[in-house]
Amino acid sequence: MAFTLEFQGATGEVTGSLYVVRAGEHTVLLECGLVQGGKTAERRNEEPFPFAVGEIDAVILSHAHIDHSGRVPLLFKRGFAGPVYAQNATRALCAIMLPDSGYLNEKDAEWENKRRRQRGEAFVEPLYTRSEAEASLALFESYAYGESFEAVPGLTVTFHDAGHILGSSIVELRYVEEGRQRVLVLSGDLGYRDAPVMNPPARLKRADAVLMESTYGDRLHRPFDETIEELSELFESARAAQGNILVPSFTVGRTQDILYLFAEHARRWNLSRWHIFLDSPMGIDATRVYGHYRHLYGANLFGPTSNLPDLDNFHMTESTEESMVINGIQSGAIVIAGSGMCSGGRIHHHLKHNIWRPECHLVIVGYQAHGTLGRRIVDGAEEIRLWGETYPVRARVHTIGGLSAHADQQDLVDWYGAFANRPPVYLVHGEERAQTPLARELRDRLAAPVHVPELGQAIAI
Repeated sequence: MAFTLEFQGATGEVTGSLYVVRAGEHTVLLECGLVQGGKTAERRNEEPFPFAVGEIDAVILSHAHIDHSGRVPLLFKRGFAGPVYAQNATRALCAIMLPDSGYLNEKDAEWENKRRRQRGEAFVEPLYTRSEAEASLALFESYAYGESFEAVPGLTVTFHDAGHILGSSIVELRYVEEGRQRVLVLSGDLGYRDAPVMNPPARLKRADAVLMESTYGDRLHRPFDETIEELSELFESARAAQGNILVPSFTVGRTQDILYLFAEHARRWNLSRWHIFLDSPMGIDATRVYGHYRHLYGANLFGPTSNLPDLDNFHMTESTEESMVINGIQSGAIVIAGSGMCSGGRIHHHLKHNIWRPECHLVIVGYQAHGTLGRRIVDGAEEIRLWGETYPVRARVHTIGGLSAHADQQDLVDWYGAFANRPPVYLVHGEERAQTPLARELRDRLAAPVHVPELGQAIAI
């Protein structure tokens, strides 16, 4: 019998996590994430899985972000009926995020079919629907950090805190066969050392193989106190310009970090002079989940008797009508809205009303994948198109790298360095420009046996 791993996603790119683990006669998926990054990339989600769905016995998720979990409903739609294992808070967040993903699929198909109707072309179906996503949630089984369970015979799984978002996990798999034990560790997405809300990632001491993310393997985040000062200057400048501030934000993780920092530095940043809008139904629901699982992190995000951020002039706009009212505000609004890469959602409406105004500010606080609108703006686009209309980019664009939820190069090297036996490490979830310098650092500083796998590659553990 064998213990092997196949790399079927997130090799040389940052989205679409998908790894196949074969443990004896059983097959398990590690992650089942959507490919993101524009229409061309996302069409790959429609392709058949690179394995027979019927051979998959279980799915194990590191966390709830859609690039790690978003194809679970598609797997279910195509016949998977086995368990999906996740940390307790991850299950709660997937119950929000996966149905929302299904809803967006339906809207995308509806928009595309309007275009096809005009051209007399055949209609498309959604990748999966909201109802299919909701039905797939019945497959989920969840466990606490440190609680071991047997996913399939001989394969024991333990979740450890990865410090990235609520419920994010380092996944430790121990396979025992004929008295021999082998250990595979998936880092998932690792948090960084100065994360405002989450705990530092757990350190493990031994493995036979490690899959490690490499999103920011080519850079060091600026010191956190410099980020705080940068935000102070931004708010002062924006207030003097008498415009609005837009913050496209991932609804799980980054949004809660921002709200915590707003509450922590409200006086320093004179936030009482602003109206702060969380314009994201999913972000609102996710923030409530953070309130329920506040025992999983150390920061005081909420008031002592409330599951809402402790902020003056804070508004949660759940309905479309409430969101539309914000667009009538010309000055003094801070709007936190999805999506984090400006690839859809309510942020598009706020961009439409503000991106062409030089007195306004756009604050980018997370990774922007190739092909997304956010990446084009960060790369200096002079104009953008929304709903067939062109808008000049005149707002000031700020990229706040210090608010990343991902480990930087130093964090990644330090995390791997805790493995005393220096196991082979396979860099995933990163672009080549990030993986090459990270591999060099790991080899030079730790004599690590580093590999950058290719799509479809298989290894024995």
